[in-house]
Amino acid sequence: MATLIHVLVISVFFYILSRTPSAAFAGIDYEDGYSVSTLFDGNKLQVYPHSVLPQPGSSDLFLLDSTHSTVYTVSVPESGEVSLERLAGNGMSNYSDGDLSSAMFYKPKSFAVDARGNLYVADAKNKHAIRKISKSGVTTIAGGVSDTAGKKDGSGKEATFSDEYELVFVPQRCAIIISDIGNRLVRQINLRAADCSTKSQSGLGSTMSWFLGVGLSCLFGLVVGFVLRPFVIPHTGRQQASLVQRDIEALPNESGETSSDSLLRAQKRSC
Repeated sequence: MATLIHVLVISVFFYILSRTPSAAFAGIDYEDGYSVSTLFDGNKLQVYPHSVLPQPGSSDLFLLDSTHSTVYTVSVPESGEVSLERLAGNGMSNYSDGDLSSAMFYKPKSFAVDARGNLYVADAKNKHAIRKISKSGVTTIAGGVSDTAGKKDGSGKEATFSDEYELVFVPQRCAIIISDIGNRLVRQINLRAADCSTKSQSGLGSTMSWFLGVGLSCLFGLVVGFVLRPFVIPHTGRQQASLVQRDIEALPNESGETSSDSLLRAQKRSC
């Protein structure tokens, strides 16, 4: 009897074990055609990728290392090794605007990029600041004044934020949208028109190049015309004179005869 019970217990156990995987994956529907590969291994360079964003108009990336309070650019070629270059931050956690190499952040965890490649960093631990990284350096555009969390709207210096917020750039609004998590608010920073424009000075340069090309073409045509004029005018003048002479010869006199008719009559008389 004990042996029979033992067998039944083992059978029930294996039955439950066989049913567990199907129950665990009952609500999952995997879609085929996708694969995962590693682009960059931060362990080799002691980099901690907390967040990544694409660079506008490029396959390269911006990488935010929250642990080292540093922002990097990552070049991702189709073939070859991925290269990493520090963009802003010196590896120390503090608050300092200015040059890209000397600026400091305090373990930020969210950032956004606009159409021109400027970065906006949610530097919440630095007096709830929102910082901007451009080619000219690092600046503060909102917050950065009060150590106390808040939800006040207004100018950049007047605005306050909670202890946790995230950023995203919305080009259609030309604005940075703020998910102010601690205040349960969605807020907005209006950007300058230049930050949202995908047009650059190259557009103006292309227009100027077109006008310059047209002008040079016209100048070249004038020079060629002046050079060839002494050779073209005598030739065309002689041709026009012969045509005029033939036209005059073809004109009839008062009796209706042309000069050619008179010449033929004179030749007949002489014969």
